[in-house]
Amino acid sequence: MSDLARAFDHGKAFIAFLTCGDPDLETTAAAVRAAVQNGADLIELGIPFSDPTAEGPVIQAANLRALQSGTTTDKIFDLVRELRRDVTIPMVFMTYANVVFSYGTDRFLSNCRDAGIDGLILPDVPYEEKEEFLPACRKYGVEFVSLIAPTSENRIAMIAREAEGFLYIVSSLGVTGERSEIKTDLASIVSLVRENTDIPCAIGFGISTPEQAKKMADLSDGAIVGSAIVKLLAQYGKDAPEHVGAYAKNMKDSLR
Repeated sequence: MSDLARAFDHGKAFIAFLTCGDPDLETTAAAVRAAVQNGADLIELGIPFSDPTAEGPVIQAANLRALQSGTTTDKIFDLVRELRRDVTIPMVFMTYANVVFSYGTDRFLSNCRDAGIDGLILPDVPYEEKEEFLPACRKYGVEFVSLIAPTSENRIAMIAREAEGFLYIVSSLGVTGERSEIKTDLASIVSLVRENTDIPCAIGFGISTPEQAKKMADLSDGAIVGSAIVKLLAQYGKDAPEHVGAYAKNMKDSLR
């Protein structure tokens, strides 16, 4: 079983996203630990980028704050190494192709392996272009996580058949951010995924309440939450970790 699939071993997975370096890397580390101690099954770490096309205003602002506080990719690798002293659950990076290219794809993935990163999500890389990253991912044992969006339609089966780790199902069109309701026919997408692969799938984009998380996890294998957590960091700054912990506990409890 892949390291990422382990996150789905004990019931429905709660996957927490945080932007590294917002407001600073020490707070990121404390917030990750708070989420893990309160039931998070997998952590997505966002590497800030100056033009995050998939993100709504909440995560865009977090990217900006992180870059302004001097966050670099090298410092984020150091953060992961430090977290790995006690954090044992799977962790993945979510960033953009340009971040990986400018760092050097081979060097980036070699550092992922050495630091203890299990997977990579690149929302701006379409399925047809994943070959640019796949060989290096495989060389260093970092799983390339594919996304399925409501617009994937006739490609869903193909993406599912070739997927690794887990599948990230995007709940609705547009950018990340909280939504009052999710209208996409996710049941049909999940059922098509299930016909073509055994790997777990989790739903993200627009999930902020325990009720939404439960609804999404009932359809799939887990719920991914980003903007709602990032909002807590924006609101409470260095005091955010305890709030992130309480939020993670609520969300995880709703999935049990």
